[in-house]
Amino acid sequence: MSKLTRSYFSKINLILKKIIKEEEDKFVQCAKLISKSYKRGGQLYIFGTGHSRLLGEESFHRAGGYAAACPVRDFDTNSKKGSRRATELERTPNIARKALAKYKITNKDILMIVSNSGVNYAPVEAALIAKEKKIKTISLTSVKFSKQAPLSKLNKRLFEITDIFIDNKIQPGDAIINIKNKMVGPASTITGSFILNSILIEVANILKNEKLFPFYISFNMPNAKKNNEKLEKKFSKVNPHL
Repeated sequence: MSKLTRSYFSKINLILKKIIKEEEDKFVQCAKLISKSYKRGGQLYIFGTGHSRLLGEESFHRAGGYAAACPVRDFDTNSKKGSRRATELERTPNIARKALAKYKITNKDILMIVSNSGVNYAPVEAALIAKEKKIKTISLTSVKFSKQAPLSKLNKRLFEITDIFIDNKIQPGDAIINIKNKMVGPASTITGSFILNSILIEVANILKNEKLFPFYISFNMPNAKKNNEKLEKKFSKVNPHL
């Protein structure tokens, strides 16, 4: 392992330790909110633009994944239409409104919004729309980055709006390795995945006695097909991506 790789590994570990020390209680708060929603027939919708949308896919229809998770897939703001276009659109009014309109989200659901900077128009707009509809919200964001980044025309930061926010402890700019004053090695996807899966592990613990345990099994494992097909049948009624 090279010196740079060791440094990256070390820095990631320090960030994760800080998250555990300062944010762990919020994992349980989020899990209780999501579990309560599940028992009411609700889903966990995950909204993110740019690379933040990866967390929606991380949770969706996968081995060990939460069956009631649904990524908000707005193809105008992801890289399929060009990354430069996506960067522009996540700063554009009404993108979040158009994306969320494709889903039947109600106040029995939870909307999780992922944005490292926490200031772009689309994620902030998504949080405000949820608030209008009395939908409970969770955000994964960098508080330090949010306080330094220029605000959109909405003049709000994501962590100021959502019911619960979890600070991913990422420094402004995301990259954490300095090579001759050039920053590389982004960290927010790693920490975001850790936070999301930690929350969902707590959800699993709360729902462990459910007759149909709402977590997928790898299709390469025994009894997976029967289990997963039951979950797919149940959630395909409300999740357009199944």
